[in-house]
Amino acid sequence: MTLDPTRRIVLRGMIGAAGVFSFLADASAQQPDWDAMLRAARGKTVYWNAWAGDERTNAFIAWAGERVVERFGITVRHVRLRDTAEAVARVVAEKAAGREEGGGVDLIWINGPNFLAMKGQHLLFGPLVDRLPNFTLVDVVGKRSTVIDFTIPVDGYAVPWRMAQIVFIYDAARIKEPPRSAAEMLNWARANPGRLTHPGIRNFLGVTFLKQALHELTIDPEMLQSAPRDDNFDVVSAPLWDWYDALRPLLWRRGQQFPETGPAQRTLMNDGEIDIMIAFNPAEASTAIANGQLPETVRSYVLTRGTIGNTSFLAVPFNAANKEAAMVLADFLLSPEAQAHAQDPRVLGNFTVLDLARLPPADRARFDSLPRGIATLTNAELGRPLLEPHPDWMTRITAAWERRYAR
Repeated sequence: MTLDPTRRIVLRGMIGAAGVFSFLADASAQQPDWDAMLRAARGKTVYWNAWAGDERTNAFIAWAGERVVERFGITVRHVRLRDTAEAVARVVAEKAAGREEGGGVDLIWINGPNFLAMKGQHLLFGPLVDRLPNFTLVDVVGKRSTVIDFTIPVDGYAVPWRMAQIVFIYDAARIKEPPRSAAEMLNWARANPGRLTHPGIRNFLGVTFLKQALHELTIDPEMLQSAPRDDNFDVVSAPLWDWYDALRPLLWRRGQQFPETGPAQRTLMNDGEIDIMIAFNPAEASTAIANGQLPETVRSYVLTRGTIGNTSFLAVPFNAANKEAAMVLADFLLSPEAQAHAQDPRVLGNFTVLDLARLPPADRARFDSLPRGIATLTNAELGRPLLEPHPDWMTRITAAWERRYAR
């Protein structure tokens, strides 16, 4: 899941292995009256708790707020988070205090581990996607991560709103042919010490850098689709640590310091301190070029065996004070207007969750007219994204990294 860029788990919960489309079977035969939903939402304020570490995303949230207040009379307040766990902890505290209604969190940009935990502890409102008119436009077949997050079916309790896939960005003025495998990356770092880094391990991009390497280096990547066990984690992850032990001293500042976030990593590249960086947005480089945040010589690429992809989701807590307004906002974010705006490389460059074949010509034209960007790969070049590992791999890898290296 994107996509939300924070990854700490504050709860643990177990959910059943329901089928991908089980929420459709549970949908009421009579869809809720959307006009009544709009009337109930008008005049309300949505407290959207979302990571605030990227100014482009903050600007998009502000744009969405302007649209929904004009169109639906709903005010959006961006509760700026450093970590999704802040919002989750608030919902947990309200549950413990018996606050079953009138909660302070209306909408969360949720990540896979926190979604798994909150759903398992019955802290989410839903199923809700069957109530959103624009969800019928979502591609739930060709883009399976719109209904499966980190191997877990979302069962209608989370709304997909943007796609993501790992790309690596390099400065073509400095590198003629970038490394396209974990082994090539190690060899490149040996020849170019200090010119590669990754965000800190508590940032989603930092641990994703390791997950991507693990997917390539482990003997059986299919094992990553199930939760790690005490009796297999060390064996499965051993090739990763062998590789990283050799790589770490060759990283920027000898692997003793790391940029805190993706944008901080981007600053290092713009300043000429590093030559390669990881991103979870295929249009990251083009958008940064357009905004003057990276030089025009940067380009994107993926690894030969593919890169991990996922979807960013939104969720409504069980006790949200303004559920109707939160759902109207979530539905607007699925509209062709909002999806095309987000896909514009001058805005975010995030690929849409929609099935463009379902759109009427006028809405399809919104996407057809978008510039692709000089550094953005085509869908064919991106290839089919690799599935995210089970969320427990992320937490186990983070903990193992800290035991080994955080001294």
